[in-house]
Amino acid sequence: MNHPVPGDQAPAKREPKPPWLKVRAPGGETYTFLKHTLRKLDLHTVCEEARCPNVGECWNAGTATVMVLGDTCTRGCRFCAVNTGNPKGMVDPREPTHVAKAIAELKLRYVVLTMVDRDDLLDGGAGHVAETVRAIRDLNPAIQVEALVSDFAGRHRDIETLLAGKPDVFAHNLEVVRRVTRQVRDPRCSYDRSLDVLSHAKSSGGSRFVKSSLMVGTGETEAEVLEAMDDLRRAQVDIVTLGQYLRPTPKHLPVDRYVTPEQFAAYEQYGLGLGFSFVASGPLVRSSYHAAEGFVMANHSPESEVTSRDAEPREAAISSQLVPKESLLRKR
Repeated sequence: MNHPVPGDQAPAKREPKPPWLKVRAPGGETYTFLKHTLRKLDLHTVCEEARCPNVGECWNAGTATVMVLGDTCTRGCRFCAVNTGNPKGMVDPREPTHVAKAIAELKLRYVVLTMVDRDDLLDGGAGHVAETVRAIRDLNPAIQVEALVSDFAGRHRDIETLLAGKPDVFAHNLEVVRRVTRQVRDPRCSYDRSLDVLSHAKSSGGSRFVKSSLMVGTGETEAEVLEAMDDLRRAQVDIVTLGQYLRPTPKHLPVDRYVTPEQFAAYEQYGLGLGFSFVASGPLVRSSYHAAEGFVMANHSPESEVTSRDAEPREAAISSQLVPKESLLRKR
């Protein structure tokens, strides 16, 4: 059966967002301090540029997401608002030091370093991100660092270059289910390549946790969401986040459906049953979400190493509460 992909036809009349997607305006002492300091340091966060609905919540929890390697991506995914173009190999060699000093002044407990795709660079920017991780640690050894990175065109050597920087979390987003990948992500992206990147990062052992994220509302079925979660777990991903896709502008991919909080709760139960160490699932959850970051910080000490043996009793404890897989499938 062929499933239509949103955007292939003329867009329908725009529907209002459901009430569960409404959030309070950001505020608070920590939020105000971070906003002021970011401006002073000329440091830009994805939290603001992507208009993340959780910016106030995450900043008040002492976490933020900083983008390195410029603001121009060499790929053009239909869901993303980042500029697309050719940076022509331009890299600021001072950026790792500048970012490290800025983050030290911000007094963050956890920082996510993310990047645009840089297909114009021989290593895809892996060395630059690794250098930035090391620079941050030099000034603040206690901070937790997550590297949310591209697929590096599937080159294992570049993944290993990044992991040599020793981020606490290696993150790469699968983004969407297999069937809609070519219609939603840039043609140079690949569902299977993303899974291979995650699997290689885990087997290389350079990071404590491997993490990925899925968006829903891009034209997928419930069965396909569960299949993607199955695939991520087979790739040995530890942490997964699931959230609602929200259209950045009228030029981007239309929203196919709004998934209810109850359905997101069912995804979370299903993911825990698969053996993920942590699942953050909700309408407003994004790939960089402070709840997942809190889990990483809580499990930072060697004594709290998460192993497959630890997962077994947890699975048994929640198995009686799990929603059967068949009941998660949307009737079509």
